[in-house]
Amino acid sequence: MLDEEELQALADSIRELGLLHPIVLDPAGRVLDGRSRLRACELTGTEAAFTSYDGDDPRAYALAVNSRRRHLTKGQLAMIAATACSVSEHPGRSETEQTARSVSEQAGVSLARIGQARTVLRHASDLIDRVISGVVSLDDAYATARERKAQADSHESQLARLRREDPELADRVVEGELTIQGAWAEHKARLEEEVRQRRVATQLLCEIVPALAQIRGSRTFNQYDPELALPGRTVTREVIAYATEALAEMATVWKERDLP
Repeated sequence: MLDEEELQALADSIRELGLLHPIVLDPAGRVLDGRSRLRACELTGTEAAFTSYDGDDPRAYALAVNSRRRHLTKGQLAMIAATACSVSEHPGRSETEQTARSVSEQAGVSLARIGQARTVLRHASDLIDRVISGVVSLDDAYATARERKAQADSHESQLARLRREDPELADRVVEGELTIQGAWAEHKARLEEEVRQRRVATQLLCEIVPALAQIRGSRTFNQYDPELALPGRTVTREVIAYATEALAEMATVWKERDLP
């Protein structure tokens, strides 16, 4: 689209002379050429004239008519070309080869610039129109696209690692419930909680089991007096049965873990 000053000049011309060149539509009714003329007609209340493109490659046509506008920079042309080019020619080539060859030949811009524009297409599509209009240079858009690509690659790498370490959190990231940063924070908190629980359990077992082992074969059991038991810590037959089961479970776990 033209800037405001150019658009106003076009509108004044159409008001005085009428619309000299019809607006070209593709078979689906989309504007291939003449968006600024259409807007100028709307501004002046002029009835727009339309014609339909009847060729077999509307994108190549849009590229061609834009390429003839001499005020466009190579960056703008590269962006237009990468957006509008057809990959129908040279069917024996890969899509990338077809596209690069087609747009380079039609727009007269280097393959390097085409490559930059394609990167913007993939990773900074919100900047396409701004590059074409000249608000943002292709170089600046390309730098932004590369930064976003690096972030996306990092995100995918972090997500793959998270899936290996905590699949449930990875699923929540994919579903949009968590950001990747939030998921890693929660994963870290879970690991810290696991360590805390292991520390508490280890200290408890280290206090109870060795002490119990030390009184084996002594008269300690015969000296037990219920009246002197600590509140809430009375030893009963049921407690002894539970303790026996606990020791049996502990022996099984130690065997499975091959602990000394």
